[in-house]
Amino acid sequence: MEFKIDAIDDKARACTIKTAHSTIKTPIFMPVGTAASVKSLDTNDLLNILNTDIILANTYHLYLRPTDEIIAKLGGLHGFSGYKKSFLTDSGGFQAFSLSDISKAKNDGIEFKSHIDGSRHFFTPKKVLDIQYNLNSDIMMILDDLVALPATKERIEKSIKRTTKWAKESIEYHKKMQQSGIGINQNIFAIIQGGADFEFRKKSAKELTSMDFDGFAIGGLSVGEENCIMYDVVEFTTKFMPKQKPRYLMGVGTPEDIIECIDRGVDMFDCVMPTRNARNGTLFTTFGRLNIKSSKFKLDDSPIDKNCSCYTCQNYSRAYLNHLFRAKELTYYRLASIHNLHYYLTLVKEAREAIIKKEFKEFKKEFYEKRSQK
Repeated sequence: MEFKIDAIDDKARACTIKTAHSTIKTPIFMPVGTAASVKSLDTNDLLNILNTDIILANTYHLYLRPTDEIIAKLGGLHGFSGYKKSFLTDSGGFQAFSLSDISKAKNDGIEFKSHIDGSRHFFTPKKVLDIQYNLNSDIMMILDDLVALPATKERIEKSIKRTTKWAKESIEYHKKMQQSGIGINQNIFAIIQGGADFEFRKKSAKELTSMDFDGFAIGGLSVGEENCIMYDVVEFTTKFMPKQKPRYLMGVGTPEDIIECIDRGVDMFDCVMPTRNARNGTLFTTFGRLNIKSSKFKLDDSPIDKNCSCYTCQNYSRAYLNHLFRAKELTYYRLASIHNLHYYLTLVKEAREAIIKKEFKEFKKEFYEKRSQK
């Protein structure tokens, strides 16, 4: 991986990340493709309509189905899916958290039952990397111990100890595997934990950044805490993250969250929100959210957002999308997802341009002003 800072405006950063498969300009939003597919979209949509440079896939889900061995035999994620640009794969730690009724974190890994067939599995730091070597993703997230907020100090401290222990095992194993010719073009990111406690965040960040990871993520947020707490934790934690390596905030979030956290020094984001909300009838616009299900759009021949240049807004009306949603036509999911992802990708692209021009504060102010004019 090559990493370069192109511009800084206060704490906001514009950077360039080069992997074996693409050049990524940050700030960047990564569409979530859980099963090596962004829901309702194909590779042409991602590469030629949305012009994405990186998407996220899910280690836990792909391990269970179709299995990482099958994907490896079919050319890794790039050959299997046909998406030739970069993939980031998460570790499965979040799935263990979100499926806590069928999983249990232990000192040496995470035990879980498959949500598909109930079979039992055990993820260790090494096993998670072995799966991702088979997937051949460009950026691999290591196994971490995530806890819901609020949490006791005892539970957060245990999370940090486990996360640091697993990080040491992961980096040592990865270096060993690279020496044997495996994972040479793959990069490895550690995940800072610590809940909403500043001292625990500082401890986790210092322990992890003492190791030679290619980048660092802030994990364990947007899991029940208030937004203002999340922003404070991000602002505090980035102070302890290396300036010359990518900073990734996992699983966040709304357009407002992204703007606020760019302002606090974050480079990379992912979230299911744009595609999930699209499928449920909520569309993101420069003036806020629009509920396309509303009957008031039945005769509205205007685009979703007159300021939007996406494929959907250039070709289809609110009335047509309202009809497709009500008729449960599958085409709706594609058109709505294209629009919402275009909105997110354009938002971070414009933020980058503002940072380079040293105008990010003005850009942020205009972002909120437009939302108040709806």
